[in-house]
Amino acid sequence: MRLLWLGVLSRRFQHVPLRDTCRQASRGAKANKAGWEEKVENSVKWRQLEHKGPYFTPAYEPLPDGVHFFYDGKPVKLSVAAEEVATLYGKMLHLECATKEVFQRNFFRDWRKEMTAEERKLITHLDKCDFVEIHKHFMEKTEARRTLPREKKQKLKEEAEKLQQEFGYCILDGHREKIGNFKTEPPGLFRGRGDHPKMGMLKRRVMPEDVVINCSRDSKIPKPPAGHQWKEVRSDNTVMWLAAWMENIQNTFKYIILNPSSKLKGEMDWHKYEVARRLRGVVNKIRAQYQADWKSPEMKKRQLAVALYFIDKLALRTGNEKEEGETADTVGCCSLRVEHVRLHGKADGQEHVVELDFLGKDSIRYNNRVTVEKLVFQNLQHFMEDKDPGDNLFDALTTASLNKHLQSLMEGLTARVFRTYNASVTLQEQLRVLTRGLPDYPVQKEMVESGIALWFLPLPQWDIVQPTQEAEDSLTSKVLAYNRANRAVAILCNHQRAIPKTFEKSMQKLQQKIETKKAQVTEAQVELEKLKADLRTRGGSKSKRRGIKPGQ
Repeated sequence: MRLLWLGVLSRRFQHVPLRDTCRQASRGAKANKAGWEEKVENSVKWRQLEHKGPYFTPAYEPLPDGVHFFYDGKPVKLSVAAEEVATLYGKMLHLECATKEVFQRNFFRDWRKEMTAEERKLITHLDKCDFVEIHKHFMEKTEARRTLPREKKQKLKEEAEKLQQEFGYCILDGHREKIGNFKTEPPGLFRGRGDHPKMGMLKRRVMPEDVVINCSRDSKIPKPPAGHQWKEVRSDNTVMWLAAWMENIQNTFKYIILNPSSKLKGEMDWHKYEVARRLRGVVNKIRAQYQADWKSPEMKKRQLAVALYFIDKLALRTGNEKEEGETADTVGCCSLRVEHVRLHGKADGQEHVVELDFLGKDSIRYNNRVTVEKLVFQNLQHFMEDKDPGDNLFDALTTASLNKHLQSLMEGLTARVFRTYNASVTLQEQLRVLTRGLPDYPVQKEMVESGIALWFLPLPQWDIVQPTQEAEDSLTSKVLAYNRANRAVAILCNHQRAIPKTFEKSMQKLQQKIETKKAQVTEAQVELEKLKADLRTRGGSKSKRRGIKPGQ
């Protein structure tokens, strides 16, 4: 699928007739060729949908007799419900989140709800609870699974494959399509991203009575587990999900959906890039309008124009309104506060420099220093006047008003469309440079007009591919170029993962391996020189015995 969309992206912003693009896509998706040619119009997503429903997490298995929970130094036999929640905490003792006060407080409150009246009367303080034996038990189980004999691992693999074949596929408009994740989430303790205020809360076990099944009316309705029934069975062909339920932490719906390689997911991706192509036709007009609005006498218009500039040039998300205390303190463009912005009249030899530092989606830090237009800089100064650090930067703007404005500019336009458009332009330009090995890093006119070139420094000389004709035809070379182009897109969109807790240790191990290899190379070179010297010595001795003079 990746190669398919790489081919589509390479033509995404060229004047390729729409019907030709669809034909190219349909030829690339061999397994779903018919599906690509049968795109359903309007809001109807499918005509036939049949599946087995979700696979539910197996019932809890009580702890063995030799593993105990202790309270105030004494072993306590817990009820099954309370013991299950206790094991969820015991498994996490080695994790940093389990040491946080908010995690412990939320866990203890939810755990007590699962206890019997007698258990609640006895267990009143978390600091008197001892989960060490439980933790040790599960660590040993994890290690035992890791060291299973090959035969048992193969058996487990076969069982997983059997489960996949039974629950992991559906029939969609006559085609057998793979399902993304057919299992319900097991019960657990919520972690969240960053310092989430709900971390430690109990994620309850999903039961059939929580699940809404979606399938076609003429299909065979999946059977719920024995003794249970579905919350609801419906036939809604305007949505893509097969089953849904509401989780109890954020009170949001969880869905079982199709695999990314499926027909419908492919169509959604296709549609996403088609909307970005439409933006290409009006983007210069939109930019001219928000640049003119920088001078507007209306504060709301100026704030809207500067926010749209950030969304366009820096690929920022809008940032949704949310209730305080319900989620981590993450922000987007519309919810930026004064404390997230620093203005520098001059910095690093540049004028009008803006430094942004905040936690974005999934508590991933966004930290960027960019040069902006003079009017943008002056407007930001005005927006920040007489405000406290915790005040909103765009106090006259809301996410709803921004989205409404975007829709008025182009049907279907959102901040995400800007991200898709600018990311695609970046990918296309990077691929052009990296596959041709141009060290001077030429920039296409469209990149200059879009302003994307302002945010990227030329790639270092060692990072430029300098292909020969053979290298240009090499699959390895193409994959390398594609990965490097994707890295540039990731920088633009701030796509990154949090640093793993074991990062430093892993880097130390890698450095040790490097040093070991260097030492081995040095030893080999010394040994080689000795062998060469020995060979020359033996060669000279033979010449003397034969009476051969040097130079003969």
